[in-house]
Amino acid sequence: MTEIDELRLRTRAFIRDVVIPAEPAPGERLDPAVRARLQAAAKTAGVFAPHVDRRFGGQGLPIDQWSPIFQEAGYSPIGPSALNCMAPDEGNMHMLELIATPEQQERYLVPLAAGDIRSCFAMTEPHPGAGSDPSALMTEARRVDGGWRISGHKRFISGADGAAFTIVMARNAASAGVPEGATMFLVDSANPGVRMGEHIHTMDRAIDGGHPHVYFEDCLVEDAAVLGQPGEGFRYAQVRLAPARLTHCMRWLGLARRALDIALDRANTRELFGSAMKDLGLVQELIAQSVIDLETSDAIITKTANLLATDPRAGSAMSSIAKVHCSDAIYRVIDRAIQICGGDGVSDGLPLAQYLNEVRPFRIYDGSNEAHKWAISRRASKGRAKAVADGTPRLDQAVIR
Repeated sequence: MTEIDELRLRTRAFIRDVVIPAEPAPGERLDPAVRARLQAAAKTAGVFAPHVDRRFGGQGLPIDQWSPIFQEAGYSPIGPSALNCMAPDEGNMHMLELIATPEQQERYLVPLAAGDIRSCFAMTEPHPGAGSDPSALMTEARRVDGGWRISGHKRFISGADGAAFTIVMARNAASAGVPEGATMFLVDSANPGVRMGEHIHTMDRAIDGGHPHVYFEDCLVEDAAVLGQPGEGFRYAQVRLAPARLTHCMRWLGLARRALDIALDRANTRELFGSAMKDLGLVQELIAQSVIDLETSDAIITKTANLLATDPRAGSAMSSIAKVHCSDAIYRVIDRAIQICGGDGVSDGLPLAQYLNEVRPFRIYDGSNEAHKWAISRRASKGRAKAVADGTPRLDQAVIR
């Protein structure tokens, strides 16, 4: 048995034996004290922070080995929080590992990886600002003596309430040695220029800290707060966004597997019209289609993760395809599970209705599926035209590059 197989089995046992009994009632949020207790137990069990380098207290897995573990964690809506691989912290940890300075890692990544603090990522803005189109970014960062002044209004900032710091995307003008573009900043929530706004009440409940508005009002930060190089924020965003949308697929696929398990238990133990439900053609069709959705999603996640590990540019493009496919497929699996379970499926006697509430926003979060389809189509058309012009027409390359 490989090391990854052993970790997967340990994670599976931990989720089923420790995490599932601690789940809140459908529609309720995880109590922070319960979260802390589960994280301590995950550290003891050796399953904590699978994606984080060992020098920061994690399991040290490369991205192409994340999926089996993240799926096991996602079998419970609170499993990723217990293992400290939940959005938005997981994506922020990954980016901080790759581009933060040693001083920034010590100040922000170390406590974040340990589960001592939470974080958020502030890019989305009210219309007509950045949303599915990051280039519409309106929040501004202006150079001042010794640092920067950030001003702007962000919304739908997942995890912001209670976060210790924010990674902020802001547009910057060209200045000495800095190109016009966007810059990322590490901003402490205690900064007097940061104001937490009203919460946006959404159908999902799994992300700690909700999805509130956040205001940056003449927020002053030092030069040391710049994450990476100034003016390069849009490029750095891809370092975070492509893996982050893929890990959403991994976690929610785990939840879809649990939904199908619930439906299978129902089909295996109930009779309808004198026959076992599992023997009825209509039920078999629902089950078969769900198995197909699970396996195709698993395959595309694996391909995308391998690409991100070997060819990040191609992996980023493929992550759009994975996001669209998985968000649709996962929703279908849970919806079919509800249909198989009938009236109980839409009640709080089973958790399926809440699962549907959790996964439905994924077709909008991390860029709407329609925006991703637009990008997928443009890449395919452009790639095909180039391949034909070059005399080497290969559709597979046209689709992902």
